[in-house]
Amino acid sequence: MSELRVNRELTQAQPLIEPELLFSDTRRSLWVFSKPALWLSHPDGSERPDLISWARTRPELPRELTLIHRLDLGTSGLLCCAGDAEAAARWGSAWAEGRAHKRYLALAEGSLKRQGRISRALKDGRRGRPLEAQTRYRRLSALKGCALIELEITHGRKHQIRRHLQGIGSGVVGDKRYPPPKRSPLKGAPARLWLHASRLTLSLEDGAELELHAPLSSELISHLAQLMSPEDLASLTPAL
Repeated sequence: MSELRVNRELTQAQPLIEPELLFSDTRRSLWVFSKPALWLSHPDGSERPDLISWARTRPELPRELTLIHRLDLGTSGLLCCAGDAEAAARWGSAWAEGRAHKRYLALAEGSLKRQGRISRALKDGRRGRPLEAQTRYRRLSALKGCALIELEITHGRKHQIRRHLQGIGSGVVGDKRYPPPKRSPLKGAPARLWLHASRLTLSLEDGAELELHAPLSSELISHLAQLMSPEDLASLTPAL
């Protein structure tokens, strides 16, 4: 079964949880949302829900709201938009210049070291050549058959975290496109990619820093509650 068909079936099977506006700054033309998993970032011609089409039905949001960056369909968490295409291009320089520091939470297959750095160029289909990419991770909790990790990426190549984890013999739980060499079924895992864009630090041109946070999605919290004791989960709360 193709990934496209699987994603469409999962989208239809899941209750529709709408995006949430987490932060807005009209002066800087910045709107930050928490995107649910199984929502597209922008329309693709299919019937799947997408954040931009949803936002343009909301009278309190700009009609010309435009993405600054994107998240994969199966990834939940922080998604930033600008009031129009011109403002989005200005904000895009923060990403291009390395002033946007993104951190993710993931449940990774297998056993991982306490911390690691993956430096491996990834082939870019549009440019037709490998591009530099680096992913750092630290293990928050070692669980049976998997590990909860926090990741920070540079460059933000397409599917970077998923491809890098697969390259070290692991993989994001629920990832059918980039599975690990050996996979063991994980009891209770939600029908989605176990990957969440949790934190973003923006270094602004005036020298200030903007810290943004999207709490872990409820279905991911519920799954963690099945995998660890209440005490262990409570100890992780500041990182989630």
